[in-house]
Amino acid sequence: MNATLDLLHTRRSVPPIQLAGPGPSPEELDAILAAAARVPDHGKLAPWRFVLIEGEGRERIGRVIADTYRADHPEADAARLALEAKRLAHAPLVIAVVSRAGPHAKIPDWEQVLSAGAVAMNLIVAANALGFRTAWLTEWMAYDRRILDALGLAPTERLAGFVHVGRAEQVPPDRPRPALAEIVARY
Repeated sequence: MNATLDLLHTRRSVPPIQLAGPGPSPEELDAILAAAARVPDHGKLAPWRFVLIEGEGRERIGRVIADTYRADHPEADAARLALEAKRLAHAPLVIAVVSRAGPHAKIPDWEQVLSAGAVAMNLIVAANALGFRTAWLTEWMAYDRRILDALGLAPTERLAGFVHVGRAEQVPPDRPRPALAEIVARY
């Protein structure tokens, strides 16, 4: 089988808590982001962008996440707040994929949203091709406007997800995948 298909057939998500450094070098990160941006993009709108969360930025946004959680859950204990503060701090790099879908005379919003999803998947494949492991997650923070504001998202932007990038000692076993007979129809 060709190497690209082999990668696609064997790729696994790794829980962020199992991801460690080192993260991508600047050259590797540029290669990953360049590959991510090569997706179908009807109208050449680039209806997506990236926010890189790395280094001390992981702890800064972690404090915002923990404070936001505490505001909504005043009963939260120290252990829970510590968990919230570390959500984006396990992997050496987290890439927030931002969807900038918006009204357009010819390009439906749906196509723009799908393009952001394709960017996230290309990002994952490119990172894995360079030997990194990834996890694409949203969790509650991706839908909380206070967190999105802290990350610099415009009011019209949404988060397609956080892609955690790092190295892993072990790759989890594969999960059950749907049988093709159950998901393929012929016309």
